[in-house]
Amino acid sequence: MTDRDGRPDPDLLLARVREEEDTRARGRFKLFFGAAPGVGKTFSMLEAAAARRMEGIDVVIGIVETHGRKDTLRLTDGFEAMPLRTFEHRGTALEEFDIDAAMQRHPALLLVDELAHTNAPGSRHAKRWQDVHELLGAGIDVYSTLNVQHVESLNDVVAQITGITVRETVPDSVIAEADEIELVDVSPEVLIERLRDGKVYLPEQAARALDRFFRKGNLLALRELALRQTANRVDADMRGWMRRSGIVGTWAATDRVLVCIDSGDRQHQLVRRGARLAEALNAEWLALSVEPVVAGGFSDEERAAVAETLRLAESLGARAVALNGDRVADAIATFVEVNNITRLVVGQPRTRSFLHRFWRRPSVLNALLQRVTNVDVLVVSDQVATEGTPPPRRRLPPPPTLGYAWAAGTVGVVTAIGILLRSRVSTTDIAMLYILGIAVVGSRARYRPALMASVLAIAAFDLCFVPPFYTFAVSDADYVLTFVMMLVVAILVSRITSMLKAQADAAQSREGRTAAAFALSADLSAAREPVEIVRALARHSMSVIPGTASVTVRATDGTFNSDDGVERWAYEHRQMAGQGTQTLPASPALYLPLVASDTALGVVRLTPIDARDVADPVRRQLLESFASQAAIALERVELAAGTQQARVEVEAERLRTSLLSSLSHDLRTPLGAIEGAASSLVDTGESLSPDVRRDLAQTIVEESRRMTRMVGNLLDMIRVETGALSVHQEWQPLEEVVSVALIRMDERLKGRMVTVDLPLTLPLVCIDGILIEQVLINLLENAVKYSPAGTPIELSASATRDHVIIAIADRGYGIPAGQEQTIFDKFHRVDHSASTPGVGLGLTICRGIVLAHDGRIWAERRPGGGMIFRVALPAGEPPEHTTHMSDDLRDEQPDTGLT
Repeated sequence: MTDRDGRPDPDLLLARVREEEDTRARGRFKLFFGAAPGVGKTFSMLEAAAARRMEGIDVVIGIVETHGRKDTLRLTDGFEAMPLRTFEHRGTALEEFDIDAAMQRHPALLLVDELAHTNAPGSRHAKRWQDVHELLGAGIDVYSTLNVQHVESLNDVVAQITGITVRETVPDSVIAEADEIELVDVSPEVLIERLRDGKVYLPEQAARALDRFFRKGNLLALRELALRQTANRVDADMRGWMRRSGIVGTWAATDRVLVCIDSGDRQHQLVRRGARLAEALNAEWLALSVEPVVAGGFSDEERAAVAETLRLAESLGARAVALNGDRVADAIATFVEVNNITRLVVGQPRTRSFLHRFWRRPSVLNALLQRVTNVDVLVVSDQVATEGTPPPRRRLPPPPTLGYAWAAGTVGVVTAIGILLRSRVSTTDIAMLYILGIAVVGSRARYRPALMASVLAIAAFDLCFVPPFYTFAVSDADYVLTFVMMLVVAILVSRITSMLKAQADAAQSREGRTAAAFALSADLSAAREPVEIVRALARHSMSVIPGTASVTVRATDGTFNSDDGVERWAYEHRQMAGQGTQTLPASPALYLPLVASDTALGVVRLTPIDARDVADPVRRQLLESFASQAAIALERVELAAGTQQARVEVEAERLRTSLLSSLSHDLRTPLGAIEGAASSLVDTGESLSPDVRRDLAQTIVEESRRMTRMVGNLLDMIRVETGALSVHQEWQPLEEVVSVALIRMDERLKGRMVTVDLPLTLPLVCIDGILIEQVLINLLENAVKYSPAGTPIELSASATRDHVIIAIADRGYGIPAGQEQTIFDKFHRVDHSASTPGVGLGLTICRGIVLAHDGRIWAERRPGGGMIFRVALPAGEPPEHTTHMSDDLRDEQPDTGLT
């Protein structure tokens, strides 16, 4: 896309860059797609994998279902196959794909057959397509297979064609994420011939399949569905290529599809139809549920059914929205106008009696047709073919007996009061008492109990207050009009009071959610530390869904430490998991990641008291809003801390500049001492005693060495900072490097007890001996300078499977807690070292040299006082011959008290 000046659209370019970054980090997904079992999907997948293996690609079989087909089985020869994991379920051993082994093996290409397969109970994910999704996120390329009857949005269409409802389905969003779809297609005649030849199923299974699923008409219809699905994908790829290439198309404005769902039985069919329509139009689509506040709203069972339907819509790629409204049609129409909906999908209205249509408002469909304009309305039929007998119609929940009892009791009380006052007040006044009672019932109960109260009130009024008393006979025809008016007024009053009560309840519920969101926002705004944010989020989350809540946030170094596998999965994949989701639904808790700027900052773990609370879409949406707010607050705190750190670093840089300017003084001091001692030797050398001349010469030597070390450190620091440090590694024993470093430190170590512990079993290390000598010398000098004279120094080494670790320990002054890493920064010196000579570059140079060897260096505070510096150098495969430090070399160690 381009702007008016013909320049590229910056938003489109940015989106393209982000898409390319995501593609590089994610594995490629190729799907072999077919119309029915037996068309050759697995065979084609193995052939394609064999071609990739010939190219030198690391190809591994995760799981391949050959179903005993010899030709397919023969193609698996030569491939490495991952071992399957066994699960015990009801006394039966089930073998499943092992995702943990696959993640650890991490091949370049993994073959995972039958994408729609349902995993055994106890697996990490309920469905195999979720395993594939995680593998792709880890950067592993995946080949998989799928039949058209397993596409979620086509599930009801397949049921209508074949009369068989497929239980294992894959969301359309998963198929849309495939980087490539290859259609594996054969004609129905060829497929039937394969079936008869026993190349698909065993003979008995093949006979049953030919009679049911594999009829020619079914195969033709399924083949058409597969071709259409593939054609839609090709069209989507073409449109994406045009957008990425900046080609301006001529297609119309983007459509937006809205599917209106309620608590009926056929809402899944409605959602799938909407998904297919949105896919055909290449349009965004939404699923909307409006809970009527009149008549008390949905029952618990109806609310659960709506929540399940909304979850299905989300799995198919829709944005699910749940609202409350007095008039359902008005709420839908308002939503259509606000969100610019162009296509509306609604279910066929239920058949209603004449009286029902007379006393109630018109159907939602009729009201919508009157309200919405410029919107295409698609009415979906309520008929669907299923396998066997149709499911029984869902029973309505039992009536609220307490409300009916309240209605009957109120009418009885009003009747008793009217009988007591019958001789003192008029019949009209008693009718007003009944209307008052009906209003009271309407304010306390639902609409139906209030309607029952209206009928009972008319009957009681006729029985007790219209002559002749205690009979339903009416002597005066004028009372008939009174009854009618009284009934109409009573119904209107009861309806209005019920509606007001329902609206008040809905408003109270909305107010509660708004107040909860505002309270959390206020707490998060006042929070200055992550722990305060965590506490506020946990407290407010428990107010939404009663139970226990905990929050785990990542460490300051960016790592996320948790022993809970579900919690780690939610953090790594930035998706909800646990109870009420499709990932590890057997978990007792719900896990919500805290995501800000597409980065996970932590996870909320919520264990509800009642599992139905998690299924409530309103509660879920509010909880997700809480998590989003908390993530933004955590990001704000981290950014504030980073800003503070940057401010500190600026101040530190100024200090370092001052230190560099003071180097002239540090250089002049040894130069002045050298000049003074040398001039004394030149001017009065002959008159000085031998001891004085020796002292002056020693001063010259020591000060020149001090200046040499200072200049050497500066030059080494420049090499480390500019990347000019060259490392010439070769295999050699560590003992030789340690011995040379100790010999060079002979003078500095006099008066010290130096303990050396180097096991004879140490392996060879591939290092630059001169540079590692410099590291050891700097660490030994550091131990000498920052420990009292005469205190011991210990040098030891040990070997692990991957590293050789050198440790130098002293009994010096140590460093304050929290500075174990900062002491390696340039020019950093601890407080007690202000009078110690040096400019704070030795440890920085050590770190640069060790990192150049792919090693690691760190400092630890030593129990009892002092410091321990550890250097970990990688240990690879040593040469066949291994030599150790000889006895002669050991004898060359300086006599400085070393043991």
